[in-house]
Amino acid sequence: MTQRRRRRFIAITASLAVLLVVGAFVDPTGGPSPRERLLPGIELDLRTAHTTRGPVQYDLTGGSWPTVLTVHGGLGGADQGRLFADWLRADGFRVLSASRPGYLDTPLDSGRTLEDQADLLAALLDELAVTRVILFAVSSGGPVAYTFAARHPARVSALVVVAGVSRADPGAGNGSAVRRVFVDTVGQRIAQVTAAVSLSSVLSGTLDETSTFTAAKKEQRVEEIMRDDTVRAFFEAMVRTTFPYRLRMPGTRNDAEQRRDMNLPFDRITAPALIVHGTSDGDVPFTDGTEAASRIGAAQHHWMLEEDHLGFWLGPGRIPAQDAVREFLRQAVAR
Repeated sequence: MTQRRRRRFIAITASLAVLLVVGAFVDPTGGPSPRERLLPGIELDLRTAHTTRGPVQYDLTGGSWPTVLTVHGGLGGADQGRLFADWLRADGFRVLSASRPGYLDTPLDSGRTLEDQADLLAALLDELAVTRVILFAVSSGGPVAYTFAARHPARVSALVVVAGVSRADPGAGNGSAVRRVFVDTVGQRIAQVTAAVSLSSVLSGTLDETSTFTAAKKEQRVEEIMRDDTVRAFFEAMVRTTFPYRLRMPGTRNDAEQRRDMNLPFDRITAPALIVHGTSDGDVPFTDGTEAASRIGAAQHHWMLEEDHLGFWLGPGRIPAQDAVREFLRQAVAR
């Protein structure tokens, strides 16, 4: 362990000790309300569909344009999927967000493998009488989206993957000792209290995990986000959509299991595809983006220079990146 890592470990351990008593008073067990308000204009309408492949929780909202099916990442769910894709509603899209198996109220038995999860999403579309969708996948939702596009090509108008996993990782899920502390019940309580007391500390810790920024760059990004009311509120909402951990951990662990030896069927993806990835992503390496872009026939890409894993929503590069997605979807829908 380097001296820098040792100091960081000691600081985190000390913070845990200080917050432990306070954290014991916070109850992290309750899931999101079916009608929870995430941000002004973003109110959930969580329901459960009983499909031929098993029950699946979902949220459906929006306009008259084609349906965007969001495929959320780790520690997510239908609430986070809705939050991350809701910006598309301004363009008239209808947003369908599903909790993948092992997340919130979708049981893990509804689909453990990538293939089963893809087929579960197809069964949800059947249940809702949705013929075709645009796939919008984030992070560890990427493998499920790639698999869906390969197994159900007639149902995919276009595919957009932001910061998506694309390569097998035999060591996935091992994690660090410090990270494991934060995913148990006590750690969750402490995280909630910390978020309430010092959002900037939570943001700084998040960037430690999601970026390869230098210390100066990280400090600058924290200041930028904290000064911007809209972006800061989005980050606060994002943090809330990781609680409670206990309802999101079965799916998160299963994602890691699936990633260890996966072999994604890129050669069978025929839909127009756009791969978006930050060059300073510290969670899903930039090479996952370049791998997907190079292996999907005629895939387009948008690289976010010096942006981290969450730069598509929190960084200054979010505006050109979201505009690139809008233009790509306009062209895809016009075909």
